[in-house]
Amino acid sequence: MSIHLVGGGWRPAGDADVVGVFLEEAAGRAAGSGRMVPRIGVLLVVPDDAEGDPAEFAAAFAAVAPAQPVVTAIAEGEVFTSAVLSDIDGLVVGGGLAPAYLAAVHPLIDEIRLLVGDGLPYLGYSAGAMIAADRAIVGGWRMDGVPVCPAETAEDLDEVAVAEGIGLVDLAVDVHAAQWGTLGRLVAATEGGLVEGGVAIDEGTVLIVNDDGLRISGAGNVWRVLDDAAGILVGTLDA
Repeated sequence: MSIHLVGGGWRPAGDADVVGVFLEEAAGRAAGSGRMVPRIGVLLVVPDDAEGDPAEFAAAFAAVAPAQPVVTAIAEGEVFTSAVLSDIDGLVVGGGLAPAYLAAVHPLIDEIRLLVGDGLPYLGYSAGAMIAADRAIVGGWRMDGVPVCPAETAEDLDEVAVAEGIGLVDLAVDVHAAQWGTLGRLVAATEGGLVEGGVAIDEGTVLIVNDDGLRISGAGNVWRVLDDAAGILVGTLDA
């Protein structure tokens, strides 16, 4: 199984460095089912004031390699049903407010874990990457009232918040690291004992986690935060 964690930075024309391996894996799974073109389930939680067509996000995948995106877009406060997981060769959980996405997929967590464990490739884009963790950072910009990242990155929360995520990876994940300054949130959450370290991923960058280890692709860095006996250690991850 492979879990693809993308730090954001969507490109309308697609980004082969970020989604290419995911689409290759989905194509391989499709071939096992006798399909020439993989069906990609794309789950989006769309706020009422959102601009643009959700299909544009999905089209960026088909721009990289042959794919049939199957888009399900729901409003904040709604939840996805099991039908979105039927007859797909890859699953994409998109970007937006992480708490809304976690609530929307909550009824499907056990099914997603089983499917991914059976080899279904998962790609979490921004919020979808954050909630893939066992212990998911879902937002916030202050710890005990002290700012740790820009308020604009708070996901509509005040204090840094952690919740039980989908449970596909055992490390906490933050996104838009260099672009939004969210590395500080991961550092603070680790130092405060909310999580046991994790990764903060830049935009245009993917961290691929599978049975063979870790792989990084794209334009940016993946930042690693560890809680060590000597203190909190921060550095870029090589994989």
